[in-house]
Amino acid sequence: MSDVTIQNRYSRQIVFEPIGPEGQQRLSQSRVTLVGCGALGGMSAELLVRAGVGFIRIIDRDIVELVNLQRQTLYTEADAAQGQPKATAAAKYLRRLNSDVDIEPIIADVVKTNIENFIKGADLILDGVDNLQTRFLINDAAIKHKIPYIFASCLAARAMSMTILPPGRPCLRCVLEQPPAPGEIETAETAGILGPTAALLAAFEAGEAMKLLTGNLPAVNRGLTTFDLWGNRIHTVSLAGMEKGCPCCGEGQFDYLEGGDNFHMIQCVGRDTIQIHPPTPDIKLDLDALAQRLHDAGRLIRTDYTLKLTVANHELTFFTDGRALITGANSAEQAHALYTRFVGH
Repeated sequence: MSDVTIQNRYSRQIVFEPIGPEGQQRLSQSRVTLVGCGALGGMSAELLVRAGVGFIRIIDRDIVELVNLQRQTLYTEADAAQGQPKATAAAKYLRRLNSDVDIEPIIADVVKTNIENFIKGADLILDGVDNLQTRFLINDAAIKHKIPYIFASCLAARAMSMTILPPGRPCLRCVLEQPPAPGEIETAETAGILGPTAALLAAFEAGEAMKLLTGNLPAVNRGLTTFDLWGNRIHTVSLAGMEKGCPCCGEGQFDYLEGGDNFHMIQCVGRDTIQIHPPTPDIKLDLDALAQRLHDAGRLIRTDYTLKLTVANHELTFFTDGRALITGANSAEQAHALYTRFVGH
């Protein structure tokens, strides 16, 4: 992009003194990894793409559904009807906004065996996920590789965010020692979520990202900021002193990155769906071959990225990385049995 084009396109941003021409140049050379591209991640990504960030890697495991459209602004009814993966649908939309931004969509779940590859070369990790287990994993990887990480979470009309700047402290585990057990906290399914809540938090997250990427570190918020959109409250809590005795940023223990089982099951947020990972991380699933094997098993729908099987009261969506989203299973054990029945692992 020529200097004249840059001045025209980003003039309202460049004239803002803390950014200026130098900050805009730094933005254009920045690399961001976004984990999760739903309501929060999608809006954050759009703001940064419009701002001219140079590269953004978008990682999301899900497909677009009708229930997403109330708050997830990158997707359309056509995306939902076609069962488009969020990562590729988001990339298609974002490329139309700014062709000079390099966007890399990855259809995958972020787990301990792949996260370090996904964040390699990144200047910043952005939070767009829907569960604390993944956030603790991101926190481990960010601290280990000394990459800034913006934690952000929203539910109903409430939201919170903190910016983690390794090797500085504190980190997420200083504030939350461990994630709550399944069922102990509300989810979007039980508490709902307002689109404006995600938009408010996304704007805050993108603003923090722009401070970091343009080199304005003194302006970065160093507390835990909470928002209550319905109750008209914004509050920032100081985190000074909370880092004492932290096993992650204090002692270099990366329990979520280095521990756990190989077989990975997650109860997905927002629907009666369980996600299954194969027992080995390097499996590649040939969806065409699988479709041929399952042609008599039930109704099949093959897309560019997925294979969907509907059988009895269950819907199984298979991905090339061996994952499956299983809707209608009564338990993790039943989901595992269905996966084994049709995939054979």
